[in-house]
Amino acid sequence: MNKKQRQPGDKFSETVGAKEVRKIKARREKERVVWFGLGMFGVIGWSVVIPTLLGIGLGIWIDIKWPSRYSWTLMLLIIGVILGCLNAWLWIVSERKMINKK
Repeated sequence: MNKKQRQPGDKFSETVGAKEVRKIKARREKERVVWFGLGMFGVIGWSVVIPTLLGIGLGIWIDIKWPSRYSWTLMLLIIGVILGCLNAWLWIVSERKMINKK
């Protein structure tokens, strides 16, 4: 059926059908989904924590080596958090694409 012949409710039916298929698959793989979710939670946490700690460490080092009126520790902490959140967001988007592709 081409696009011109589609009924207005077809897209809605396809969306509902796809979600139902994912739900049935998730129920079959219930135990795997729980562990996968916990693992994803850990990966997301570390993807934010590592850049934040690196920013703090580098900021402390810069503040000790070259003191100034600006706090490099604070600036790099904020940059580390932003980069970590961006990293986590990109990882979640890629995982979601893989799940939807299945």
